[in-house]
Amino acid sequence: MELLKAQPADALLALIKLYAADERPTKIDLGVGVYRTADGATPVFKAIKAAEARLLDGQDSKSYLGPEGDMGFVRAIMPWMLGDFDPAGRIDGLQTPGGTGAVRLAADLLLKAGVKRIWMGTPSWPNHVQIFNAVGLASETFRHLDVATQKLDFTSLEAALDKADAGDAVLLHGCCHNPTGADYSEQQWQQIAETVAAKRLFPLIDLAYHGLGHGFEADGYGLRTVLAQVPEALIAYSCDKNFGLYRERVGALYVMTESAEQQPAIQSNLAALARANWSMPPDHGAAAVRIVLEDEGLTKIWLDELDSMRERMRSVRDTLASYQSIGSVNLAAVGQQNGLFSVLQLTPDQIAALRADWGVYMAGSGRINIAGFTEANIPHFIEGLRAVTA
Repeated sequence: MELLKAQPADALLALIKLYAADERPTKIDLGVGVYRTADGATPVFKAIKAAEARLLDGQDSKSYLGPEGDMGFVRAIMPWMLGDFDPAGRIDGLQTPGGTGAVRLAADLLLKAGVKRIWMGTPSWPNHVQIFNAVGLASETFRHLDVATQKLDFTSLEAALDKADAGDAVLLHGCCHNPTGADYSEQQWQQIAETVAAKRLFPLIDLAYHGLGHGFEADGYGLRTVLAQVPEALIAYSCDKNFGLYRERVGALYVMTESAEQQPAIQSNLAALARANWSMPPDHGAAAVRIVLEDEGLTKIWLDELDSMRERMRSVRDTLASYQSIGSVNLAAVGQQNGLFSVLQLTPDQIAALRADWGVYMAGSGRINIAGFTEANIPHFIEGLRAVTA
């Protein structure tokens, strides 16, 4: 044990404590990656509350389900994820502890299948590279977004895929890119799918914010476009955001194989890896999602709630974009991006000044949580931004 060295504290967790200790009524939390209402709350969905009530009344056992978890939940997600794409029995999956568990299990499976290297755009969710490193997958990077110009760097992606070897994996954010909010266009997804198929690369598509960009159909376009052209793929799916089940850790990993006959072998490997990682996933949140998706009335309530979340975030983005640019910060681009996050071109000193002088709390990378804004606090943020960039 004496060989172990203390690890640096998680920067976002430290930010939470700083924000909580700040007594200024004008403080703004743009750091924590959860959806917030205009009142600053992160409520339990009404549809989930109703499903949980049914669980309380009707669940007659807490016995083990097995490493695959609630397969009713796993299968209930698939129509929403796949839309009109028909995999002809080539896709199946299992439940995981959140989208993080799905990415970890995907990395384990890739390594076991002989994949040694995965390509990923930066900036990305910080846990991506940590997970790949932890299992021993070598990661190669390309620039996803030029933060200074707020332009998606598709040329960098093309160059990376050109350098990739057959059998390499590539990580793709399905929609609402974390942390930049910059998504590929339909034409770019077509090009990605063609290149990945031609190069015989293995796509791992992380779909953590499905439905929070432009709706389920539009947000699933990239995923379905890639699946239509490749023989094999992995999909890491999270319900933490689109069902508001953050602390319940609700996710799934899906695998598409070249033929339906390969599925039993894949499922046996997934179950063995899951058993070694966490034995069995937590059941409660997944069971609630399954109940919502099995009930037409609850599904409608859930979709209405998602619509209101999407509309609020779009309204915030439009308001920020109306300021165009302030100093080096291109706010106009924020209006073209999707989901919870964007990254602003700010220096560490400017970010520190916003926190110290204006009570604006954001990640050190310049990532902001769009849902932390309200119509009331945006003017205060803009005033602070003008001051620190002058």
